[in-house]
Amino acid sequence: MTDIPSSTWFTVAPHWQWLIVFYFFFGGLAGGSYFLAALADFFGRAEDRPLARLGYYIALPCIVFCGLLLIVDLSRPDRFWHILLENHTLRPTFKYWSPMSIGSWMLLGFGFFSLLSFLGALAESDRLRWKGARRLRPPGTMGRAIAATGALFGLYVAGYTGVLLAVTNRPIWSDTPLLGMLFVISATSISAALMTLLARRRLPGTRTLQRIDTWAIALVLLVLIGVVVSLGPVARAWLNAWGVLLVFGVVVLGLLVPLLLRWRTDWLGERNAAAAAVLVLVGGFLLRTVIVLSSEGVKL
Repeated sequence: MTDIPSSTWFTVAPHWQWLIVFYFFFGGLAGGSYFLAALADFFGRAEDRPLARLGYYIALPCIVFCGLLLIVDLSRPDRFWHILLENHTLRPTFKYWSPMSIGSWMLLGFGFFSLLSFLGALAESDRLRWKGARRLRPPGTMGRAIAATGALFGLYVAGYTGVLLAVTNRPIWSDTPLLGMLFVISATSISAALMTLLARRRLPGTRTLQRIDTWAIALVLLVLIGVVVSLGPVARAWLNAWGVLLVFGVVVLGLLVPLLLRWRTDWLGERNAAAAAVLVLVGGFLLRTVIVLSSEGVKL
């Protein structure tokens, strides 16, 4: 346990463990992959459409997995629907003042748009016999509306977890306003890395993804520095094993080494892009691990 002079007053930890860490990670992948797919649909070339389909293929299973993780993490998983519907009347319940309630509805909405885009991607690649589903993808009006709205939902899902941490009044989480931004940018980075890893041998457009990821990695590094500075004396909570993991696991292994691999493309030859992508994914997971679990050991 670490004694930290925090500005918060809520001392009971929520006891979030590995299920929530995985939820944050796969939620970032879901939102980031959908957002990148929508960008490819709106601003990419015709040859980028397979890459956009890949993003939609990633988003749906990831967001479904996130929902399952949240349900299993509840003390009473059988009552998960209570956060969406009133117990006795079964009317929808929406608490605008509660990030948990808003986040639950946004997850549901994002799941809906992810499903539509997933079906559209299947139909476009002739894996679904329902040809009318092709209208669920751009460039048609319906497809563009679905992709644009789904991308907004995806960005929210990727970043709201940082806001959710901030309202728990726990040290580290509530002592910086930058966690939402950090999670959004990191979600873009890990999603670009995963799409690069899956598409590098068979789909065009991966060079653009790598450029996006390079900029995202640099921004993650800058925002992470901002997080540490904004924490002030609370940053002492990371003067332990968590800080070592943050520096060497996240910053060095997950950010700086991938940047070097993107700069010196001759180091590993054909495996250069794959190695950088894997390290980015590992770093993104470790980032969420440190942020979620390190606050559990802080004593006010």
